[in-house]
Amino acid sequence: MGTIYLVRHGQASFGSDNYDALSQLGHRQAGVVGRALLARGVQPDVAFSGTMRRHQETAAGALATLGAGLPVQILPGVNEFDHENVIQVAEPRYASKAVMMADMAAGGDPRRAFQKFFQDAVSRWVGGNHDDEYAEPWSVFKLRCVTALDELVQATPPKGQSVVFTSGGTISVMCAHLLGLSDAQAFTINWTLANTGITKIVTGRDGLHLVSVNEHAHLEGGEPGLLTYR
Repeated sequence: MGTIYLVRHGQASFGSDNYDALSQLGHRQAGVVGRALLARGVQPDVAFSGTMRRHQETAAGALATLGAGLPVQILPGVNEFDHENVIQVAEPRYASKAVMMADMAAGGDPRRAFQKFFQDAVSRWVGGNHDDEYAEPWSVFKLRCVTALDELVQATPPKGQSVVFTSGGTISVMCAHLLGLSDAQAFTINWTLANTGITKIVTGRDGLHLVSVNEHAHLEGGEPGLLTYR
């Protein structure tokens, strides 16, 4: 059997000019997940990352700590959906980040306000009634993620291990696909995924088996504040 470890990226830089860069905490989380993989005996034969900076920075930090001198293969299929497009279709004024942050801050808790707005925006996107408004409709994103999972299965040696640095939306779609969940249920997974949480899939002659989702014990009980979701 082969094993695929899906690792969500570390905390990105919410509210900054470049969300895609890891925050300082995100860089620490990358090292912590590398140590967690090492402690459980993971010795990857192949490593993959999306094209996004937060994927690649997480991969670099984790693999350096893991001591795996592997080249990271870039797989665009595991990229996250374009959250900025989903946001701006739902509220065109938020093409300006300054306007969005000012609106979110008005209630006193910008992260909570953003989460509520973002959940509603994603629900509209997933609903499929406005596909022509989006750069990448939900149905296209879902197909891209499932196709990428097939590519990962093919690239993972029969008795080997692969580590994939990706995003919450991608992981959610792959899990929902393996569990036979509806589109709406897919994003109930997404909202609970921790930064650098680990999801494990085992491959074999009888198909794919989702062994665990969002393992994040490595973020608890150590350095305070390591457990984040956005």
